[in-house]
Amino acid sequence: MGTLLYVTDLGYQARGRRYCDEDIWLSGRLREEFDVALCHPLDAVALMDRFDAVVVRNSGPVLHYREAYDAFRAAARDKDIRVFNSLSGKGDMAGKAYLLDLSREGFPVIPTAGRREEFALLPEADAYVVKPLLGADSVGLRFVGRERLADVDPAGMLVQPRIPFAYEVSFYFVGRDFQYALYAPDPEARWVLTPYEPTAADLEFARRFVDWNDLPYGIQRVDACRAPDGELLLVELEDLNPYLSLDLVGEEEREAFVAAMKRSLRELLGT
Repeated sequence: MGTLLYVTDLGYQARGRRYCDEDIWLSGRLREEFDVALCHPLDAVALMDRFDAVVVRNSGPVLHYREAYDAFRAAARDKDIRVFNSLSGKGDMAGKAYLLDLSREGFPVIPTAGRREEFALLPEADAYVVKPLLGADSVGLRFVGRERLADVDPAGMLVQPRIPFAYEVSFYFVGRDFQYALYAPDPEARWVLTPYEPTAADLEFARRFVDWNDLPYGIQRVDACRAPDGELLLVELEDLNPYLSLDLVGEEEREAFVAAMKRSLRELLGT
């Protein structure tokens, strides 16, 4: 039996979600196999070397404690601490710049620009989304018309067309193993989710980003939208602390997820 430091902010208030409920339940299930202690993200550096591994879960947007998070990453690497999710993630864990890279490389991503000369290459739209490269939970996000794009300072920002999508859908993975999918039928209610049965093409889409990320250990959520032409486009690859909405899936899916997470943690610990 290994020891886990489970990092969570039980007091974080999220729109439409109760992060604390999910972490209380999930940490309890992990306790069936591991010795588990919960701590706030600001306490992780002081405590982590007493445990076999650190599990980062619903710890809230790191932009609210950026200096402490950077210190945690540096200390974990210096001390060779096992972290779940692995700190090598290339998605949201490293900011939003990956959306620029994937867009420029031709991946199925919402078209994204980060330089003034790229703004004119964006598709025509009624409005454009301007968001910080280090943003989260829509902090700092704003909308502008095409006539105002020239006024946007691209430093530290990215710009995307506001797409009139049919719905958003999320695919949940432990490592590279698909677990379940949920979608929001109403585009105006992002967190009113219901189970989604993915097609083979849907899973191929999602796995393309999981394979690209090449995350050794951890949980990933591939968020996508269904564009007007029926194509799925990546919205974000959440590989830092994705909320799992485990209360919205069936018992079979929840049990399979817990089993997969325990198995992955055993592999991380080498037990």
